Amino acid sequence: MQLSDDSIELLPFKESDFELFLEIITCPQMMEHVYDPLTYDEAKFSFGERLPPWKLESDKWRSFSINEIKSGEKLGYISLRIVNHNAKIAEVGFMIKASAQGKGVGSKALKLIKQYAFDALMLNKLVAFCSVHNSGSFNLLEKEDFSRERCLKQNTLINNHYRDDYAYGLCKPTL
Repeated sequence: MQLSDDSIELLPFKESDFELFLEIITCPQMMEHVYDPLTYDEAKFSFGERLPPWKLESDKWRSFSINEIKSGEKLGYISLRIVNHNAKIAEVGFMIKASAQGKGVGSKALKLIKQYAFDALMLNKLVAFCSVHNSGSFNLLEKEDFSRERCLKQNTLINNHYRDDYAYGLCKPTL
């Protein structure tokens, strides 16, 4: 299944995506609402866990770089992992480089990953979590039809402070 539209394509992570991953995952500003930035060694380990091969039975992240078709520039990444195999539920997460934010990249990538999850993987539901202070992420999720299902109090520890998160869900459309 090709994961692309007229301007971006999602490509399974490969070794050459490590620099993009490292740039994002170690940046305090990018990680402000997610978790503490990783060290180089932690990033290397986490990245290695996201490399293919990946199987539907896995509980690891399936990650894709988000690439602009015209220039080939890597704009961020989007990932999913099955969190409940019986109910066919996967968590989705995304990180868009600061230079690409506000340009529709996240929305396009989320549309493509939804199509992949529901049509190719035959999943029933996607879930996502984001900080109550991360308006960019929760606005994107709501724009893409995710419903805010609850607020998780003191759900994430970032810089030694507990943060509240929103939980979102999107069920497979029924015909």
